[in-house]
Amino acid sequence: MSKYLVEFVALATAHFLALISPGPDFFLVVGTSVREGASRAAGLCAGIAAANGAYILLALTGFAFIKEPPLLFTAIRTAGALYLLYLGLMLLKPSQRPVDSPLPDDERPRGTSRRSQFAAGFLSAILNPKNAVFYLSLFTVIVSRDTPQAIQACYGLWMVLAVFFWDLLIARLAGSEKVRARLDRHTHWIEKCSGGALLLLGAVLLLR
Repeated sequence: MSKYLVEFVALATAHFLALISPGPDFFLVVGTSVREGASRAAGLCAGIAAANGAYILLALTGFAFIKEPPLLFTAIRTAGALYLLYLGLMLLKPSQRPVDSPLPDDERPRGTSRRSQFAAGFLSAILNPKNAVFYLSLFTVIVSRDTPQAIQACYGLWMVLAVFFWDLLIARLAGSEKVRARLDRHTHWIEKCSGGALLLLGAVLLLR
């Protein structure tokens, strides 16, 4: 088996195991999908993938400054914690409408535009310093120094696409009209649980 294929399999496996572990992005996607529908959550997925791509790019170019100096890492972690608290509070707010009757585009507030959803997803992922440390560690531990940059870029592209399509799948499952109609009675609690999870993650990150 090719050395690069072994590297790719190891990298993809480690990345996927981390991807399927519920974190802030997962709860944000689920909560938004249930409330706004899968099409609205697509912007979130793109924003999350873009932020992951930014950290992958930093890892590929050898930047380890996210961990040095500690003050920068602490600042990013604090900002991320506060943003998670904000997102959690937003999901805890009442939806104000039945889950199976989404608002038409021209009646939606600006805050639910795809641009703002992209920004929310991007901020959620970029303000999580664990992403930077994870990708830096992943490339440092698994990828050989003599692996060509072009191949490493392919690894990175694969991971960005994996993040996007995995989150999109979660959004489709949680936000489809059939699922939302069936979950009508439970939507309130799904939103609250997602919001509560984000609040808890933010509080833990803030108090560490």
